[in-house]
Amino acid sequence: MSQAAFQHFQHRLTRIYSSTDQSPQQIQHISERLLARCQQFVENQGKDIAFQPAATDRQRWSQDDVILITYGDSIRKADASEPPLATLNTFLTRQLQGTVNSVHILPFFPFSSDDGFSVIDYRQVNPDLGDWQDIRDIAEQFDLMADLVINHCSRENLWFIDFIGNRAPYNQYFIEADPALDLSAVTRPRNTPLLSPVHTHDGIKHVWATFSEDQIDLNFANPEVLLEFIDIFLMYLEQGARFIRLDAIAFLWKQIGSACLHLPQTHEVVKLLRDILDFVAPDVVLITETNVPVKENLSYFGNSDEAHMVYQFGLPPLVLHALNRGNSSFLTDWALSIPKLPSGCTYLNFTASHDGIGVRPVEGILPEREVQDLIDCMHRFGGFVSMKANFDGSESPYEINITLFDACMGTRRGVDHFQVPRFICSQAIMLAMQGIPAVYIHSLTATPNDLAHVEQTGRTRSINRKIWDEEELLCLLNNPVTPQAEVFTELRRMISIRRQQAAFHPQARQQVIKINSDLFIIKRTACDKSQIIYAISNVTERILKLPLASLGFLPHGLRDLLQPQGDVIDHELLLAPYQSVWLAEKD
Repeated sequence: MSQAAFQHFQHRLTRIYSSTDQSPQQIQHISERLLARCQQFVENQGKDIAFQPAATDRQRWSQDDVILITYGDSIRKADASEPPLATLNTFLTRQLQGTVNSVHILPFFPFSSDDGFSVIDYRQVNPDLGDWQDIRDIAEQFDLMADLVINHCSRENLWFIDFIGNRAPYNQYFIEADPALDLSAVTRPRNTPLLSPVHTHDGIKHVWATFSEDQIDLNFANPEVLLEFIDIFLMYLEQGARFIRLDAIAFLWKQIGSACLHLPQTHEVVKLLRDILDFVAPDVVLITETNVPVKENLSYFGNSDEAHMVYQFGLPPLVLHALNRGNSSFLTDWALSIPKLPSGCTYLNFTASHDGIGVRPVEGILPEREVQDLIDCMHRFGGFVSMKANFDGSESPYEINITLFDACMGTRRGVDHFQVPRFICSQAIMLAMQGIPAVYIHSLTATPNDLAHVEQTGRTRSINRKIWDEEELLCLLNNPVTPQAEVFTELRRMISIRRQQAAFHPQARQQVIKINSDLFIIKRTACDKSQIIYAISNVTERILKLPLASLGFLPHGLRDLLQPQGDVIDHELLLAPYQSVWLAEKD
């Protein structure tokens, strides 16, 4: 079967490099080197290289899959008596065993900026966090998601230092461009200059830097760069990763005169990584991180031959908008437009992450006036907004920087006393959506805005990247009168209930029911039709009555899974402000 793998790899590499100066003989040689590395990987695993039938949709994942998103040092001991990764492992095993089964540890490598996303060494664990054994210890208890920060690296990376010294092969690892070129067509996620001047042994050169002057884009038109990252990719699998997240993948390939976004070669690289998994690690899940409008985001499913999962980037801003406005219309209409999942694919649902709440994914969904009203409200709640540069030289909002908990402290009318129930409602909506839920650690711990961290770093994203002192956090979580304890206890309970429901399997059918703008309603049906759940959320501060006949049927003996000791509901549902219910048949 190694011949079949070789043919797959050669076909994919030909599609990637057909527009470059690589000859067919060179592409064949690259394919042979790639096959040899894959054979080394499977031999280390005690297996043979072979195309292995992918797990069925029901086998690859289940309702048990819930992911925690965290930095390696989101929780630290004040006396630094142990590595933060060991502290994280203790928190996971003591507080979250049975709640989450997977953990996304954001980049845990040596870095120079952007809290890990400017990697100095891809093959080492940041010694300030721990070592590879600490990573493996976590991976033994929880399914691990690791980041492949593939578009760019730190200017402190030895590759770039060798580029400055004009030393092969790294003098071809980065993209040089003449600043006189017209690069106005390039899509910019930031408002910083696209080209960064660098003093080298051969004089000043201008290198491509999509995200910042410290994050230098890599030259994937050079096959050596691709092979380097495939080796790193396989190394992460060897260290126990079950999920691989391709960071900023949409910007990977550059072509002067184009937007340099979602280019065909980029999609082919993702397909090549998927091909590799199909041959050497079919149980590993590939995830693309593409914070772009919905149609562009979904393109990374390909024809069920690219990413297994894509982020639902539209969910965070639309859920927040619905709760801020007390109006579910835009959220409901968007949910109605979500296409049927391709075979072997699913969504990663989230409402908060280490980044801000993106507004690009709602372009064409939320009117500009609604977006601006939401931004203005988040400013009043202590948040910030990050901007991106446009083709015409203007700037527009890219993301809102605020913790989701503080984003829920009120509505457009101002702060009120519904912060906790409003926040819990946001999580109930996310947990009920088709796909796999991912909960950010600062949602789980109801973390408020960390303005001191912003002042310390000078970066607005730091508002949502608090580093908890372990003793302080545990004190708050163990005190039942704190919002942190209230949220932590309730979310753990909700997640535990969710994991028991067949209708919340990632492939279970989802039907959106539109009744009015006060409610968000989805119907989930188990893959074998053994269970139906109506997930209903009141997005307003009012008490609502809902005749169950309005759901399109006359129910008999429904119960709310979130209130298992509650009364059977036969005819009418009474919803408190921001209450969510998961209705299922009594048996």
